[in-house]
Amino acid sequence: MKRVEINGKTFVQTMSEAEIRERVKAVAEKLNTDYAGKNPLFLSVLNGAFMFTSDLMKEMTIDCEISFVKLASYVGTMSTGHVHEVIGVNEDLTGRDVIIVEDIVESGKTMLQMLDSLSNRNPASVKVCTLFYKPAKLVEKSVHVDYVAIEIPDDFIVGYGLDFDQKGRNLRDIYTIEST
Repeated sequence: MKRVEINGKTFVQTMSEAEIRERVKAVAEKLNTDYAGKNPLFLSVLNGAFMFTSDLMKEMTIDCEISFVKLASYVGTMSTGHVHEVIGVNEDLTGRDVIIVEDIVESGKTMLQMLDSLSNRNPASVKVCTLFYKPAKLVEKSVHVDYVAIEIPDDFIVGYGLDFDQKGRNLRDIYTIEST
């Protein structure tokens, strides 16, 4: 079992890059079917979703567009409970099908804020697509996640774009913090 140390914490590999890519491909197939004949706008949430978005877009066979937003809510391994927008949406969303691409949905607070913000921009539809989903941690029960690649328990993970204090994003696999 592979281990890595990041900022004094030990993480153990729990999912390989190959497993992740299989799940990403399955989500892409569903999106390709659901949005056939349409031109959705994928709205990737930086920084965490950049690897997921890249691999997802490589599997898309439909016409589509991509844009990016940057939100922040974490310090270390804990959410601050407050989400602030660092880089916003510049595109006109009127009448567009929008798919939010997120690295992980936990409490749902980030998604709730994004959904509220985007609804004021008159999109035709807004769907949520996430690489990881922690249903046990969901606080905002009104948030519906439409496309889930991988459902996980309430563990802190790094790798494949997800970080611990900005470190570990470059890891190809997923690592879970080791209990001490």
